[in-house]
Amino acid sequence: MPPPPPHTHTHTPVTHRSRGRRIRPPILNGPMHPRPLVALLDGRDCTVEMPILKDVATVAFCDAQSTQEIHEKVLNEAVAALLYHTITLSRDDLEKFKGLRVIVRIGSGFDNVDIKAAAELGIAVCNVPAASVEETADTSLCLILNLYRRVTWLHQALREGTRASSVEQIREVASGAARIRGETLGIIGLGRVGQAVALRAKAFGFGVIFYDPYLPDGVERSLGLQRMATLQDLLIHSDCVSLHCSLNEHNHHLINDFTIKQMRQGAFLVNTSRGGLVDEKALAQALKEARIRGAALDVHETEPFSFSAGPLKDAPNLICTPHTSWYSEQASVEAREEAAREVRRAITGRIPDSLKNCVNKDYLMAASQWPSMEAATVHPELNGAAYRFPPGLINVAAAGGLPGAGGGVESMVTGTLAHGIAPVSHPPHAPSPKTEADRDNPSDQ
Repeated sequence: MPPPPPHTHTHTPVTHRSRGRRIRPPILNGPMHPRPLVALLDGRDCTVEMPILKDVATVAFCDAQSTQEIHEKVLNEAVAALLYHTITLSRDDLEKFKGLRVIVRIGSGFDNVDIKAAAELGIAVCNVPAASVEETADTSLCLILNLYRRVTWLHQALREGTRASSVEQIREVASGAARIRGETLGIIGLGRVGQAVALRAKAFGFGVIFYDPYLPDGVERSLGLQRMATLQDLLIHSDCVSLHCSLNEHNHHLINDFTIKQMRQGAFLVNTSRGGLVDEKALAQALKEARIRGAALDVHETEPFSFSAGPLKDAPNLICTPHTSWYSEQASVEAREEAAREVRRAITGRIPDSLKNCVNKDYLMAASQWPSMEAATVHPELNGAAYRFPPGLINVAAAGGLPGAGGGVESMVTGTLAHGIAPVSHPPHAPSPKTEADRDNPSDQ
């Protein structure tokens, strides 16, 4: 039998055991191992991510809206996944990925990923919590001002040929426009975006109150705000309610028929957080009955949103935008860069210790998925330093297709993508401890 070719290295991945269960091994990297595969699941532009990842990983994009559209090679071999808000990963979806170790959400909200199930499968989930704070806060205030000053409706009236040449005509067409100074803005969720909205609103003359049971005492004094002890207190005292909390199993339909009835008659409602926070059927009825004077929604229960379907199609005094409050060119680039850096930390360091924004770390630790990794399992070339592979081994996202992809992966450099991830036997469900990881990650993107 001839000797193996030079530089051939046979390696059986280290498999850590916890309570006798087999779990996912560390990501193997370095000159003795083909580089790991990183997949952008619901996008097609990798130009921002590539300069950060090209020397440590092969990067592919899938441009998928569900895991059914993701190529089998990615499901079998990807160790890291980048994603926006347009794809959902449930437990069933996560179980399709055989070697996945880390998911990074390009944005702050992560309600489209089952983080508990991910932890039980040994997958870390990260986000970019500072992404688009300015943009979301600016859009929120824009919508609030629009409701008070009725700019959108005045524009529509002119487009429809309405004339306002007399005081009486102006009074009629601008009916409902209100003064801002002295009004009370109630903010639900005082995370990064909530605080940014509060400071902007104060400059316009709003009195600002908030409800956030997770914040420590004293924050209100440092920001010059008034804290409400209960959600009911906030709803009763607010002329306009703005939502800036994350979506979870405890606050789905936070704004419903019951809570709407607790709001002031003729109050406004603004939501740039997550669509599931608002019961759209109850909101539509409240708008028709004028219990709520007007509402502005950037996020919706069903996205992409369409006025032609759903309970809001006939609702009056409603402004809707297509989940774009997070977007600006600058914010998009910043979020993508930070997400790519988080993936790089996962590949070159230790999971979850090296991760900056792991949102399910508590669940991971409770699931006993993370025994200490010996330093030898991480190649020193990539542990805190950039290792440059020979030119012939550098694989990057580029024009072309994956053989046999059938459109599932639209662009990826061909070649060996195996990364030594062993088959995984997923452990059973682990306990789900309480966590506050999502408190400061309102909807962004």
